[in-house]
Amino acid sequence: MLGIPGAARAWWLRTWRGGRYLLGTLVSAAVVLAAAPLLCIPSLAQPWTEQHRRHAGALLGQPVEPRPRAARRNLAWLVTQIVTGLPAGALALVCLGSLSLTPVITLLWWAFPTAPWLPVISVHITNWGTALQLGLVNLVVLATLSAVLLPPVARAHARCCLAVLAPSPTEQLAERVTELTRTRTDVLQAHSAELRRIERDLHDGTQARLVAIAMRLAVAGQRLSADPDAAAVLVRQAHAETEDAMTELRSVIRTIYPPVLADQGLSGALSTLATRAGVPTPIDVGPLGEIPAAVEAVAYFAVTEALANVARHSRATHASVRVTRDGALLRAEITDNGTGGADAARGSGLDGMRRRAAALDGTMKISSPPGGPTVITVEMPCA
Repeated sequence: MLGIPGAARAWWLRTWRGGRYLLGTLVSAAVVLAAAPLLCIPSLAQPWTEQHRRHAGALLGQPVEPRPRAARRNLAWLVTQIVTGLPAGALALVCLGSLSLTPVITLLWWAFPTAPWLPVISVHITNWGTALQLGLVNLVVLATLSAVLLPPVARAHARCCLAVLAPSPTEQLAERVTELTRTRTDVLQAHSAELRRIERDLHDGTQARLVAIAMRLAVAGQRLSADPDAAAVLVRQAHAETEDAMTELRSVIRTIYPPVLADQGLSGALSTLATRAGVPTPIDVGPLGEIPAAVEAVAYFAVTEALANVARHSRATHASVRVTRDGALLRAEITDNGTGGADAARGSGLDGMRRRAAALDGTMKISSPPGGPTVITVEMPCA
């Protein structure tokens, strides 16, 4: 393959992918035809149709989300697979089979001296020169036909498969309502938890310090006349407590809406964050335009949590952050070269990121195979 030009290689790969898909379709259609009564059972049909949805989506380069069980659509697909899969798969079998057999027939022409069934393009093969020439012509013709026919037929069948198995508009609306209801519940729970956290931080931290300040100042007032030096010490201690209380109060405020976002914008805030990441973390922020404050805050907190996980768990030596905007979609991608294995289901921080993004109708995806690398992608509408 190294000597094949790029265009020819791409052509061959498209043909091979289309042919392989159609050959699989032929086998599938034959199985459906032979085992139709069994595949009418919903529990057996569902995994079978889901597997074909994934194959069709992979051929078309489209992500395929899991769907709820739908016996009617599965039955419609079984019929469609027999009606369209058999002829489409047979076409691939003829094209690729003939293409594979041509060199064999060309080399074995001498085994059939009379060769009444070996005329190629109305010419009888009687010597090596004719056999090689016509074999080459046969290969070119069959390869061209395969390249012209198989990829579009495979894509057409894949689109048909996805269309038959796709949820109806009513089902899509019901799924959307369910998702929004779940998201709303998550948002309310997250909001309540956030209020409780803020109340706890203020009560246990800032309020306790303010009470201590008030007590010191009260005692200082009582001792001011009798012992001015002791009163001065208490005032200095109260001043120090005031500084600590202000520091804690700023920490609480930063968890609500970081002032650095208002002062420096998302790009500057992420650059500041990267300096405290613990590992080298280049920041790449493209042109973003105007972004709603809520989206900006969620993106900032997502990067904050992801880099905190890098420092705590990943054993990474390098990380990177890339933030881009594609139309009305803001995308933040955090990558590290750590050990992998990140899972939102096992970590409250990652699950919190997902909930924050979902509250704005966004998504969070994690790719973290064992051994790494880990890529966390957060996408949110920002129109």
